[in-house]
Amino acid sequence: MEMVAVGSRAKLQKFGGVLSGMVMPNIGAFITWGLITAIFLETGWFPNETIATLIGPMLRFLLPLLIGYTGGKNVYGERGGVIGAAATMGVIVGAEIPMFMGAMIMGPTAAICLKQVDKLFDGKVKPGFEMIVNNFSAGILGIFLVLGAFFGIGPFVQGLNYILSAGVNAIIENGLIPFSSIFIEPAKVLFLNNAINHGILGPLGVVQASEVGKSILFILEPNPGPGVGVLLAYTFFGTGTAKNTAPGVAIIHAFGGIHEPYFPYILMKPIMILAAIAGAVAGNIVFTTFDIGLVATASPGSYFSVLAVAQRSDYLPIIAGMLLSTVVAFFVGAVILKMSKKKDEDALEGAIRLKDSMKSKGDIKTNNISSKIIRKVYVACDAGMGSSAMGASILRDKMKKAGLLDIEVKNVAIPNLPSDVDIVITHQSLTDRAVSVLPHAMHVSVDNFMSNDKYDQIVEKIKVNTEKNRTALLIKENIIINKSIKNYQEAIELISEIMVRDGYADARYKDGMFAREKEISTNLGNGVAIPHGTLASKKYIKSSGLVVLLNPNGIKWHDGTVKMVVGIASSEDEHLKILSNLALNLQDEKILETLIKEEDVDKIYGVLMTDVS
Repeated sequence: MEMVAVGSRAKLQKFGGVLSGMVMPNIGAFITWGLITAIFLETGWFPNETIATLIGPMLRFLLPLLIGYTGGKNVYGERGGVIGAAATMGVIVGAEIPMFMGAMIMGPTAAICLKQVDKLFDGKVKPGFEMIVNNFSAGILGIFLVLGAFFGIGPFVQGLNYILSAGVNAIIENGLIPFSSIFIEPAKVLFLNNAINHGILGPLGVVQASEVGKSILFILEPNPGPGVGVLLAYTFFGTGTAKNTAPGVAIIHAFGGIHEPYFPYILMKPIMILAAIAGAVAGNIVFTTFDIGLVATASPGSYFSVLAVAQRSDYLPIIAGMLLSTVVAFFVGAVILKMSKKKDEDALEGAIRLKDSMKSKGDIKTNNISSKIIRKVYVACDAGMGSSAMGASILRDKMKKAGLLDIEVKNVAIPNLPSDVDIVITHQSLTDRAVSVLPHAMHVSVDNFMSNDKYDQIVEKIKVNTEKNRTALLIKENIIINKSIKNYQEAIELISEIMVRDGYADARYKDGMFAREKEISTNLGNGVAIPHGTLASKKYIKSSGLVVLLNPNGIKWHDGTVKMVVGIASSEDEHLKILSNLALNLQDEKILETLIKEEDVDKIYGVLMTDVS
């Protein structure tokens, strides 16, 4: 039964990750719309009838299109995003209500369909016709998707929305909305908060806000009061590590709006969930009593972000509700902690591990950090806002103290990992998902985003690599065996791309390499070519380095054929020594032939670097 429960939870978390992955990247646009509504609506801070005309079109068109585009992009890149946005127009026009749910359906669905269509043409299109086939296949498919969304999905989602809205209205009319937190608070601790807030409450709240200008559904999950109350209870009545760390976490939660850090304090003593529920229910009673609501989703859920999307007439009851949530959660938590005889000093560490393991189950896949030049390190989690944000902050500080100022450290949601990231850091239960999104990056698993010695190991490894690569003329990762390169143009394109990536040269150095080939071929005549830039392009070199490209099938180099290409970037007169050593190492044709046929990069590296300092 436990295995079934874990599997179901993992599936729900994954589904929640898909939903939040469409909404979270666009939260800024939602807040823009919410602030315009709060400020310029008839009941806003500075009513303005002209500016208020933006509210409707942004709600009906902009926000659903952004969701549809992001959903498609998460599935199939930019191409999926375009077809996802196009298909979303079908549900927007085909319904009379804001189509957030329709966008969440059509964005990914359209991208999946396009991905399958592209597979039908893969390898069957003649060179030069790729663009026209790609554009027309997407365009024709888009017709069917838009019409299907217009006549089918739009009306279906509108009907479903009416049913769900009626259910929510029934809960509100019967005074039951405060007790929704009996389900919401435990779900938050199980990491279903994104699914509930952005996948259910958010879309329904937008519909309600479009009708009456605000919605109580926007504040049910983001209210920071219950979590802050639990943390304050630990601050005054906890013991050991829990007592010492709770104040700092309370500040992060209250003013940073990051909820995840307080979850371990409930997981270490599950009965504390009663304090969170009691606090949330108390706040909800105030919210319903005074008929308050927010004009948009508050994200992240801090005191400030909640007030930022509230109407000014609701400020006092909202503040009162959040404070009451905090006070009630604090008193209930204090009673629970005082009645408890169990010491918590050693429990927090285990709770943190339990908290992280709740996210999902999965094998750890960790690739060792190689000796390549590292420029981008991303810390990734489900939504890219909670634990990963704190992990990235810690790592960024360590990088700064180590003098690694040029390395980009960011936090991001796993579906939004960019393709050029060098190292991806994830919780061990999420590494599988990160590897599937970005298989070519180096992946490092941690068991705790907050305090893990792997951060120190990562920083030390990168520091050693950086120092080494500042003086190394050739690193193993820059020995490329590529049997598909056909001519010198393709070879120079690839070599220059690597040089730019690894900081050897500016992108303009490539023009100097091609200019050199026009002046005189760099083919040495024994199966080896040494492309390098002209004297005028020397200014585009940043540091000395080599890139070696091998193709045993041969590369057409002007009127000859080469099988080994050694791209050279030399900032001073080092190229003379480089050429001299290459001549010595490759003068024996047997050695050269062996290298060309060799597929062991370590052996190739060993021969090429002999006597090269």
